[in-house]
Amino acid sequence: MAQLGNITFYAEDPDRLARFWAGVFGYPPPDLDGFAEFMATRGLSREDVEKRSMVEDPEGCGPRLYFHHAAGPKEGRNRIHLDVNLGSQHRDLAELEAEKDRLVGLGATVVRLVDQRWGEAHEQYFQLQDPEGNEFCLQ
Repeated sequence: MAQLGNITFYAEDPDRLARFWAGVFGYPPPDLDGFAEFMATRGLSREDVEKRSMVEDPEGCGPRLYFHHAAGPKEGRNRIHLDVNLGSQHRDLAELEAEKDRLVGLGATVVRLVDQRWGEAHEQYFQLQDPEGNEFCLQ
């Protein structure tokens, strides 16, 4: 059966974007020397490595996030995005706003607060963008 490997982002500044997402998920910041050593085993030069970055969950539970230099700036809307969950028991808008404020402090931009109903279900979440304009939701 297939397993999720990396979630890969194309980025103008891979290290900066890696630091942002590491902060979002509480991963350690990128380790350029360790990453260079890891990538050297795959045949990449130091110059190649400087165009990439990677962060991982130290407990091995969350996905590895891989960042690769993009040929140009992001244009248009994402074809896929991440939903960042505050927690399965989250039901308080104040908690959601506090986490939104933390992510803004890391470099996110708020697009909008979505407040909608699906039948009986009430859903509130923030649509945000990372420092390079990739959309994601905080719920």
